[in-house]
Amino acid sequence: MKRMVLGYSGSLETSIAITWLAQRCGVEVIAVTLDVGQGRDLTDVRERALAAGAVRAHVLDVRDELARACILPALQAGAIEIEGDPLGVALARPLLARKLVEVARMEGATLIAHGCRPGSRDEARFERALAAIDPSMTIVAPAREWNMTQPQQIEYAKAHNILASASARVDANLWARTIAAGDARDDLYLLTRAPETCPEEPARLEIGFLRGVPVRANGIEMPFVELIESVETIAGAHGVGRIDRSATDGQVYEAPAATVLVMAHKELEARVVPEDLGRLKDYLAHEYGNLIDAGLWFGPKREAIDSFATSVQRLVNGSVRLELFKGQCRVVDCRIEASADPAQDPGSPVAATAGTEGR
Repeated sequence: MKRMVLGYSGSLETSIAITWLAQRCGVEVIAVTLDVGQGRDLTDVRERALAAGAVRAHVLDVRDELARACILPALQAGAIEIEGDPLGVALARPLLARKLVEVARMEGATLIAHGCRPGSRDEARFERALAAIDPSMTIVAPAREWNMTQPQQIEYAKAHNILASASARVDANLWARTIAAGDARDDLYLLTRAPETCPEEPARLEIGFLRGVPVRANGIEMPFVELIESVETIAGAHGVGRIDRSATDGQVYEAPAATVLVMAHKELEARVVPEDLGRLKDYLAHEYGNLIDAGLWFGPKREAIDSFATSVQRLVNGSVRLELFKGQCRVVDCRIEASADPAQDPGSPVAATAGTEGR
């Protein structure tokens, strides 16, 4: 019997897809779930996949890989958002596609299925990534074929004893939480407090960078994943990182760590990068954001921009102090440090301004 690998999130769509694919295509379905920092125990997701009929259910912890291989390059390139979208979903898709291909090869499968909604940007991103990694794989999109409304999906789940809920569609990872919502109800937010309920005293947060990599929070060195999580906790408690796009694209975002780290990195980089180089980087940042959004991660253009951004990051050494208060984040100080890179020209902007205080 043929095997098919399914990107499984535990959602209503992916849960009924296991049973539907097994019956409709006559295949063994292998579920793959990634721990990308969505902040929940995934043991129940594995059990739910097996209960729905998956012959195996892989749960892979890829938080560090997501941070290092996807989030960090985007941060350093300056690809921070597209029309208010912090690109949380789009940044995780290349990694999910690659892991699905890896599991498919390991399991001897030639079919890969996903639960993206038909005609969505997410569907295009995901399928472009899969095709770029391994064009020999056959892509199957059950939601494109079954033509079921959500009430029909719920009835299908009940008829087949599939445990699944039809709650708000949420996609969360280390960088951002994306909620499909008709309005920005306060109960949709989990990471950030409403500004009016935040502390009356502002918080100070200092982020230290080495070659463009955030390495310290308030003077404490920590791995990138832990730093993201720590900044998220502090910033979220002060209401930083809420983005309401419900009136325009039906999405609500929470990105407290992304909001702080992007602002800090941008401020420090602007202090050390020559103006003409900065203009070029701004242009390439726009291009980088567009290719992430379009699902063109796996290509020479992204690799070329990565190389350029990496060369610039050797200048980005120092610390930025920010104030967080009732949903607002602002830079209050910036300290530039000499580069730890011995190959750096001692006459560079960093060396020349080392130790200067911010505005």
